[in-house]
Amino acid sequence: MTEAKSSLPEGVVFLALTREGYALARRLASALPGAEVHGHAPRVGDADTVFSDLGAHLRDLFTHGHPIVGLCAAGILIRALAPALCHKAREPSVVALAEDGGAAVPLLGGHRGGNALATFLADQTGGVAAVTTAGELRLGLALDIPPPGWRLANREIAKTVTAALLAEEKVALRCNVPDGGWLTGAGLEFHDDALLSIRIGADATPPADGELLFHPPVLALGVGCERQTEPAELEALVTKTLAEHDLSPLAVACVCSIDLKSDEAAVHALAESLGVPARFFDATALEAQVPRLQTPSAAVFRETGCHGVCEGAALAAAGEGSELVIPKAKSARATCALALAASLLDAHAIGAPRGELAVIGIGPGAEDWRTPEASAALSRADDVVGYDLYFDLVAETTARTQRHTFPMGKEEERARAALDL
Repeated sequence: MTEAKSSLPEGVVFLALTREGYALARRLASALPGAEVHGHAPRVGDADTVFSDLGAHLRDLFTHGHPIVGLCAAGILIRALAPALCHKAREPSVVALAEDGGAAVPLLGGHRGGNALATFLADQTGGVAAVTTAGELRLGLALDIPPPGWRLANREIAKTVTAALLAEEKVALRCNVPDGGWLTGAGLEFHDDALLSIRIGADATPPADGELLFHPPVLALGVGCERQTEPAELEALVTKTLAEHDLSPLAVACVCSIDLKSDEAAVHALAESLGVPARFFDATALEAQVPRLQTPSAAVFRETGCHGVCEGAALAAAGEGSELVIPKAKSARATCALALAASLLDAHAIGAPRGELAVIGIGPGAEDWRTPEASAALSRADDVVGYDLYFDLVAETTARTQRHTFPMGKEEERARAALDL
C-alpha cells in the first residue's frame, strides 16, 4: 500500500553520486513536492545543487534539519553523519536507497517520517522497505517517540502498552481534546473494558495505574509584561494560572506575544522553561482578534497598537475555531491567557521567532581546523555577514544561506548590518 503523502517528511533532499543514481533521484523527487536533488561533482553537474565534499554537505543538510535520501551505501551515510548525531528526537530522517531502487533502508528518524519515506520510495521503485522497528511494523506507530510537539508524561510504561498491543491484548483509548491526531487515526482496535489504557488530554490529572498519558500540542499561551519584568514573576503567574484551571504545561505548544516583546528576557525564559518555542506577532495580527477578546483595553491599544496582547496572541496562535479557555490573568507586571486550538498546533508555523546572532571565527579555513561550534553556527544560519574574501573559505557551508559581503575596512558597517537583520 502506498504511504500517504501527508505522513511523509517535507523538504526531502536526494543525494546522487552517479548518473544512474541521479536519474532515479530525479524521478522520485518529482513525486514529492518540494524535494530537491543534489549531485556530487563532477559526475552529476546538472542537479539542483552541486557539491564536492560529500561529508560536509551531508552534515550541513542534516544540521539544517533536511530529510535526506542518499542513493549510496548505508555505510557512507553512517560514517559521514556520525559526528553530527546528538538528539534522536530532533534529528531529521535519513534513508539509504539502493541505486537500482531495490532497497530503502531508514537509518535515522524512522518514527519521524523515515519509515514512511522508505515505504513510499519502495512503493515507487518496486523495491523493499527495510523497516526494522517492531512497533512501526506491526502497529504503524511508536508510542515511546510521539510526533513533534506531543509530550509523553510517563514514558516508562510505553513499552508495557506497546507489548500489549503487539500481543493483541485489550487496551483502551480515551481522548479528551478536539484532535487526537496520530493515535486516533492509527486504525488500531481499542476496548473500553481494558486494564491498560492510553489517554490523550490537555488536563493536569496525573495518569492512573496502567495508563499511558499523552499531552498533544493544543494550548497556545499568550503573555505580556512590562519592560524588564523578572522571569520568575511571569513563570509564577503562568504556573499558578495553569494549576488553577487544571491544565498541563505539557500541552502548551508555544509561548506567544507581540513582537515588541521579542527581546524580553522573561518571555524567552518562560518558553525555555516550558520547552517550547517563543513566537511573536505584529500588532495588526493581534488587533484582528478584537472581536474574540474578553478584556479589550484602550490603554493597551495606545501603547501597542492592539487592544489585547496576551489574549490576542493566544487566539492568533491557536487559530480559527479556537476557544479562549483562560482569559487574561494578571500579576503586578505580567499577564497571560490561554487558548485551546480546534486542531493540533505546529509551533514553528505560528507567528515569527526572534532572530539569533552568533559571532564566530573560521580558523585557518579548512573545515577540519574549524571548531564544531563555528561549523554548527554556519550550518544553521539563514544569513551570514562577513569579509568578502573569507566567504571563499566557507563557500560550501554557506552555499544555501543569504550572504552579505563587505570589503576590508568596513567592520562597523558589517556589524551594524548583522544586528539589523
